[in-house]
Amino acid sequence: MAEKIRIDKYLWAIRIFKTRSLAAAACDNGKVKNKGLSIKASKAVQLNEEYEIKNENKKILLKVIGIIDKRVSYEEAIKNYIDITPESDIIVNKALASSFYTGKRLSKVGRPTKQNRRKLDDFLGDESESKP
Repeated sequence: MAEKIRIDKYLWAIRIFKTRSLAAAACDNGKVKNKGLSIKASKAVQLNEEYEIKNENKKILLKVIGIIDKRVSYEEAIKNYIDITPESDIIVNKALASSFYTGKRLSKVGRPTKQNRRKLDDFLGDESESKP
């Protein structure tokens, strides 16, 4: 474990951001705050401090309980912080993340799958198959 680590590297190591450059950019754009104040990417992380991080589709409030400097698996990463995001923010963000920001079509909406199409053909019977 490291004693001093930059906030951008820490956020990357605990898998809040996909890349360290995205974490640094978030710090530069004021998306990472400590006690209501924007912080620079070079700020050292301290134990028991709380940080507010805004991603493109969610807002996270976390408390540091362990400091790591290398990217680890998700199961190991979550042992180093406590997510203290209020319930009201989580519910709103899940709705936004699932329907608006993903860019993907919602599940089970739109065209039928192959399996559904076969079931439709079986249900309709020979009428659809006899067309030349």
